[in-house]
Amino acid sequence: MIDSHCHLAGTEFTGDLDAVVARAREAGVLRCLVILAADDDVEMAQASVVRAAWPAVRFAVGVHPHNAHRFADDPEVAAGLVASRLDEREDVRAIGEIGLDYHYDFSPKDVQHAVFRAQLALARARNLPVVIHTREAEDDTLRLIAESGVTRGVFHCFSGGADAAARALETGFHVSIPGIVTFAKSTELRKAASTIPADRLLIETDSPYLAPMPVRGKRNEPAYVTRVLEALADARGESGEALAARLVANFDGLFG
Repeated sequence: MIDSHCHLAGTEFTGDLDAVVARAREAGVLRCLVILAADDDVEMAQASVVRAAWPAVRFAVGVHPHNAHRFADDPEVAAGLVASRLDEREDVRAIGEIGLDYHYDFSPKDVQHAVFRAQLALARARNLPVVIHTREAEDDTLRLIAESGVTRGVFHCFSGGADAAARALETGFHVSIPGIVTFAKSTELRKAASTIPADRLLIETDSPYLAPMPVRGKRNEPAYVTRVLEALADARGESGEALAARLVANFDGLFG
């Protein structure tokens, strides 16, 4: 089993990281993709601690759209910072999470666009996949991806319906299903998840956020990805074992 998106280098896990990793391994999680904020020196330093605790982890690094405002004067500086982080760590396998978020007013839309474009250009230059964050910004997100020429990546924390899934899949990207799929009211998400081709599917926790049922409201962690797998397998009418093997192959194919 895999967890294609988690934040193990965050402060939420500094106190019990070894125990969190032990529980993940006991649950059968082989590896995960840990997201790093390029503009957070503390988180970047913690990445080495995470790697020491769990050598199988892989990393993605990027500037989140919430923080795009920090680079308003020169969006290319954001891409330059990500590039320097890539050069510092040989275990980074993707650029992200990057994208657009119109739900919160943390960064102006035009600044988000510029920072997103710069990081997409870097991903294309480095031949790396991207991890996409998009919230209430799907049209612009899809347009900027198409303009960039980037064709490898994943839409993280997908929570839409079948139409939204189809639009995401047109990019050539993977779609990653989070713990939201376990929620009682997520009927449309479960229907959408059943339509995604098996070779374009991933699962995630987005831990420490979005813990699945029956631990909803608690701190999420990679071990709980088993709940996501169970709900997804049930929605697709597949065995959990077969689906887990497919997801591992997808993860390794995308992130190396």
